[in-house]
Amino acid sequence: MDFSLSPEIEALRERVKQFIHEQVIPFENDPRQDSHGPHRELRDELIAKARSAGLLTPHASKALGAMGLSHIEKAVVFEEAGYSWLGPTAMNIHAPDEGNIHLMEEVATEAQKERWLRPQVEGKTRSCFCMTEPAPGAGADPSLLNTTAVRDGDDYLINGLKWLITGADGADYAIIMARMEDGSATMFLSDMNREGIRLVRNLDAMDSCFSGGHGVVEFKNLRIPATDVLGEIGKGFRYAQIRLAPARLTHCMRWLGQARRAHDLALEYVSKRVAFGKPLVEHEGVGFMIADNDMDLMTARLHIWHTAWLLDKGEKCNFESSRSKVVCSEAEWRVVDRAVQIMGGMGVTNESAVMRIFTDMRAFRIYDGPSEVHRWSMARKLAAGTKA
Repeated sequence: MDFSLSPEIEALRERVKQFIHEQVIPFENDPRQDSHGPHRELRDELIAKARSAGLLTPHASKALGAMGLSHIEKAVVFEEAGYSWLGPTAMNIHAPDEGNIHLMEEVATEAQKERWLRPQVEGKTRSCFCMTEPAPGAGADPSLLNTTAVRDGDDYLINGLKWLITGADGADYAIIMARMEDGSATMFLSDMNREGIRLVRNLDAMDSCFSGGHGVVEFKNLRIPATDVLGEIGKGFRYAQIRLAPARLTHCMRWLGQARRAHDLALEYVSKRVAFGKPLVEHEGVGFMIADNDMDLMTARLHIWHTAWLLDKGEKCNFESSRSKVVCSEAEWRVVDRAVQIMGGMGVTNESAVMRIFTDMRAFRIYDGPSEVHRWSMARKLAAGTKA
């Protein structure tokens, strides 16, 4: 494995770093955001800045006018973008849009790409992915899918309730997972303004970095033409893996940038703050935490890069994706948790960005599969002697 970066990617990293520091971080205290994320006006302004800087939607294909970054290249760029919680929004690489763009490029028809994907890549629209349901429906166990799709002539009628649907409020279109009459699952595409879709409410969640927050969405006899089926009937769970394996990894990339930001702020603080006659960093207990942060950041980065390298080779990487999700979410969380502890009163107030990063990141150990579910899945595969 060669982790050396080309001069072009090193230059791109510096461009992204400069963009985030000079044009995005100054907006972090902008009032056009609340507990449900950046408002449309703020997002549009940030998107325009990324477009002008030539950094909009860099992961999309060159055929769609983007950079077509490899997974390793995304690891570099997404980490730098994640240094600000507004960076992924500005560059149009935030969840769920980033994962949906990847899925649509892989599965959608040309007509579907022109209708839904191209405007999204251009930063004009947003999307949501409607999979998770309240109990007793699908969550970490997708086989519990309760939302149904029934054939009605040339259409399908969708009925069900979804929740924790990131970005639902303000999304232009949705990818909807529903169970067919034979028990298989299928993905459907729908504009969000169709009759039969209702945003019931927005959930108050710990994080506030996702545009549109997390919503509860209800489908009542939502009529979907057969032309708006995404991919093939009955292959919804298979397509979900196309989306989820790389999407878990890009979460790790973006949050690594946030963890690094928290560490940098903590290191700066302990280098200047004096207690008991010397800077905090010279106290062994504090110094050890700083060293542990550095090791956790490197551990996470190496897992990301290794899995990205395998994905670039064309391997499925479901096992490695789960492993990276657990290792990275927990290592990056430890970094941010230590940063709060190190900074004391500064770390638990909005006088520092560390508090915001802390509250945003905690849910990462749950989203895209709780750590326990990934461990369980890995253990089953290890016991069976396979990592497929």
